[in-house]
Amino acid sequence: MTPRKPADPGRTLCRLDARFKPWVKSAGPCPLCPDPREPYEALIRAIASQQVHANAARAMLGRLCALCPTAPFPTPRQLLALGPEQFRACGFSAAKATAILGIAEAASTGIVPSRAAADAFDDETLIARLTSLRGIGRWTVEMLLIFTLHRPDVLPVDDFGVREGYRLLTGEPAQIKPRALAEIGRAWAPVRSTAAWYLWRVADAGKTRKKKETSFSEEKEAKRL
Repeated sequence: MTPRKPADPGRTLCRLDARFKPWVKSAGPCPLCPDPREPYEALIRAIASQQVHANAARAMLGRLCALCPTAPFPTPRQLLALGPEQFRACGFSAAKATAILGIAEAASTGIVPSRAAADAFDDETLIARLTSLRGIGRWTVEMLLIFTLHRPDVLPVDDFGVREGYRLLTGEPAQIKPRALAEIGRAWAPVRSTAAWYLWRVADAGKTRKKKETSFSEEKEAKRL
């Protein structure tokens, strides 16, 4: 069974680690909520987004959906009925088409569970099952757990933004290793997904500040010249 999410995960996080208090106050409540998509669809969308611009991924997925207009998103059976040339016409590489078909096959056999069936599996079991699929790594499954299945206690320590957010939160000169962050993050259970969301906000604020500082420096240099 999956752990229950506390009624106020932000407050719980602040109680567990006071360093989050100013970020919870400035960013407001964590808005993470369940995505209505089925897991297989979320995984296919993740495959489409790999190594391409978001607009390109949306275009490919749009063409794929147009091939199966009877459903909001193609069912596993509909995907398995498509030929290689149809995937190419949508813009998918041969490797992505193979990965998508593998996900569709796994969904049809139950390896990729439905949303309802996923509730019976804990996070690590789902990670082990789904990373056996071509093109699916741990980070992709962790995003599925957080954003699609709304699991409350997932900390994606391999995520650059999460580690950068922690660096900025603590004032460290360099990012710590994922394994070390995983150990530190144990103290944030059972709201590690909420911790990840706020660490992303810290990292975003750091990027914005860096851009402003760079722009100011460039403007100052231009005036000097």
